[in-house]
Amino acid sequence: MWITNLPPFVVFFVFALFAPVLKGRLRVLLLLAPVWGGLNLAMTAADSGGVTWQFTDLILDLYYIDRLSLLFGYLFHIAAFIALIYSLHVKDSVQQVSGLLYAGSALGAVFAGDMLTVFIFWELLAVTSAFLIWARRTPEAIRAANRYVVIQVLSGVLMLTGVIMLYQQTGTLRLAYIGLEGTAAWLIFIALGIKCAFPFFHTWLTDAYPLATPTGTLYLSAFTTKVAIYLLARTFPGEPLLIYIGAAMTCFPIFYAVIENDLRKVLAYSLINQLGFMVCGIGVGTALALNGAVAHAFNDVIFKGLLFMTMGAVLTRVGHVNGSDLGGLYKTMPRTTVFCLIGAASISAFPLFSGFVSKSMVMAALLEQEQIIVWLMLLFASAGVFHHAGIKIPFFAFFAHDSGLRPKEAPLNMQLAMAIGATLCILIGVHPEWLYSLLPWENDYSPYDMTHTLTQLQILFFSALAFVWLNKQGLYPPELRSVNLDVEWLYRRLLPSSGRRMVNSLVSARSSFRRNARIIADQFARRSTPMPTGTVTILTRRMAWVFIALMLLVVGSLVL
Repeated sequence: MWITNLPPFVVFFVFALFAPVLKGRLRVLLLLAPVWGGLNLAMTAADSGGVTWQFTDLILDLYYIDRLSLLFGYLFHIAAFIALIYSLHVKDSVQQVSGLLYAGSALGAVFAGDMLTVFIFWELLAVTSAFLIWARRTPEAIRAANRYVVIQVLSGVLMLTGVIMLYQQTGTLRLAYIGLEGTAAWLIFIALGIKCAFPFFHTWLTDAYPLATPTGTLYLSAFTTKVAIYLLARTFPGEPLLIYIGAAMTCFPIFYAVIENDLRKVLAYSLINQLGFMVCGIGVGTALALNGAVAHAFNDVIFKGLLFMTMGAVLTRVGHVNGSDLGGLYKTMPRTTVFCLIGAASISAFPLFSGFVSKSMVMAALLEQEQIIVWLMLLFASAGVFHHAGIKIPFFAFFAHDSGLRPKEAPLNMQLAMAIGATLCILIGVHPEWLYSLLPWENDYSPYDMTHTLTQLQILFFSALAFVWLNKQGLYPPELRSVNLDVEWLYRRLLPSSGRRMVNSLVSARSSFRRNARIIADQFARRSTPMPTGTVTILTRRMAWVFIALMLLVVGSLVL
């Protein structure tokens, strides 16, 4: 008998309990979690009344379904299914368990109907995802995971504070439109902004994602930021500030991605760039813009996950993903190369690929609202995406110079996961109506009009021409063995060095004080003479009179 009204996260949490005991081929049974959860969601969504729980005066909507949450529910089941296939060869139970708990936490957040339940899963997202970074077990990954947890917990503290203040003001915890009015709304907005990688709040992403395991980075790219996008669309749609924040997010990562050597970090910057398109769409707030934002979130999970999977395959076979030391891998990893090219075409918004049918919705919505300057910024960002993700990733990893590396092709399960992602990228690009039918708001948009198609092809052509010319002239930033820091320099370099200097100063001051105290004590011992008996008597009498005077003052104050 099929279990109805079962929150999807329960399925993932239950399977996480059995993950440590499933070894070898039995690990395939973990795939039943997203399959069972997805089928249950599809069969019960139409007539589900949700799950409500009352605790004293609090009414909590633990399970709430509408078209917006349903879209993200389907997306997270697909992402979890691909990630589990991709990780079947992994024998580390920590990654298996934390991956299932992480995916379940994301599902719990998008199907929560109240802010308190959202907060609980918000914190579970932080804790479970950190284990996917710690699982790399390198000193760099451990430090990055520690920094990651601190920032994620800070986001949770801000959210909880805002939720409590909002409940005091409104008397309800229901998850609905908030708007930027009042301190509580700003606290929640900043909490969402941290997990959405707003400018200056983004460094946890570029710091931690490249240092996670290959499987961990795939999970991370799918859930945390997309839960934040979902909650922004739910609580702050049509907020004008988001338009300009999103525009900044699309542009600034391009400059870091172009000079970055670690190709997984290039993709991390590219992830922020794509989030900017979604944030812009939410800020515009029209039906077309919101549909474009959530459709692009759906597509980004697929094509960005595909690119992370290809780089994870390279990392598994080669041991690193430094562009300066790769090249020529297409000779022994041809299928991974093809999958990477499909992902690159999708993120670059080539016609007939998934990115084209969602990014254009946000661009069209900006033109409808006469946001010409922001539209031009996103146009520049689109060209930049093609440079750093559409060209740089496949070129320096698989082509460029011949590095002499001849690794084996990726494991079969990795190839299968990449094949599923690549197929979805093409199917959504060719048949966008399949995705459009799931969108929450009314939609009659057609992406393949002549004007938009020709405009996008021109952008791609001239971007490719610029890359070739710069590369031939030796002007394109070379791949250097280096670590590039942006705002994270503040807490990765400045704060630790300042802390070390402060500790050293205190230790030095303490040593100096002890040394000087010892010298003074020695001098006093050599030079001092015994105090006369009369002097001791006088001092004792004076102390007694002082004590009596204090007691009289205390008694007098009590009497008065």
